[in-house]
Amino acid sequence: MENKIISKSTSDKISFMTFIVPAFADAYKMKVPDAYLYLKKYGGWDFLEEHWWALHTDSTFWAVRSIYTICYQNGGLK
Repeated sequence: MENKIISKSTSDKISFMTFIVPAFADAYKMKVPDAYLYLKKYGGWDFLEEHWWALHTDSTFWAVRSIYTICYQNGGLK
């Protein structure tokens, strides 16, 4: 079996995304799987993938709020 090593950037991205989705779920009183599906449906996941580096430098409150705003603009209401 071949060992695969991921880059530091990829590791940081995974760490942030696994942190922010539960934070989003908690902020909007959702279960984590439901939050993930909500983010996928309303563009929040794509926004996270593209802008995670900037979002991770912000406070959790503002990062979650930014993601919510994108979802809201794409038809998401919660």
